[in-house]
Amino acid sequence: MESEVLDDLQNGYYIYQPGRGFKFGMDAVLLSDFAACKARNAIDLCTGTGIIPILLAAKTDIAHIDAVEIQHEMADMAKRSVEYNGLGNRINIIEGDLKEAPSLLGKGRYDIVTVNPPYMKAGGGIVSDGDMRAVSRHEIMCTLEDVIRVSSELLVPHGKLFVVHRPSRLTDLFFEMRKASVEPKLMRPVHPCVGKEMNLVLVCGIKNARPELKMLPPLYVYNEDGSYTKEIDDIYGR
Repeated sequence: MESEVLDDLQNGYYIYQPGRGFKFGMDAVLLSDFAACKARNAIDLCTGTGIIPILLAAKTDIAHIDAVEIQHEMADMAKRSVEYNGLGNRINIIEGDLKEAPSLLGKGRYDIVTVNPPYMKAGGGIVSDGDMRAVSRHEIMCTLEDVIRVSSELLVPHGKLFVVHRPSRLTDLFFEMRKASVEPKLMRPVHPCVGKEMNLVLVCGIKNARPELKMLPPLYVYNEDGSYTKEIDDIYGR
């Protein structure tokens, strides 16, 4: 790429990212921590530059993680990050359309699906300059319905789907999950600090599970003095 950087993740791993444009945020870090559980294999959809697979590889013993990204520049950086970190035996970056993943990779194959999808509906909000940023933030190449349907098809029975999204799309998220037979089971609100409304939500759904949603304690990002909370520092491994 014309402009890119190699960032230190402070956990022994590094990641290539655009020098300008869309970079991974705290939502991806929180999702990787939320999804860190025992599994044989996993797949990350909308992987971008591969941050979630790399963090999952650092946090878990998952033997194999596939990751799908439709944008060539992003997929190329993800592949090079995997090579740079010596993770080629655990992480496989696939450049392609996630909607084709079930036919290409096989249905009912994965114990875990993670996804940090585009938050904005197509036609909603201000579209950012630059294709990569626009595709990453807006439902241009896939919709929330696509993401959840494909996730369900990829999961084994009782496999787990981990999603991070905006609270304003929570009704849409739950609707699509139930429609695809993925029952929302855990929800954790993320707040900037005590007294502020949540601005992210972490959700875990289980395929073919019985209805019963458990609300987890809120996750606060900042203390009153503007410093990160201990839980955030723990998640980042500081």
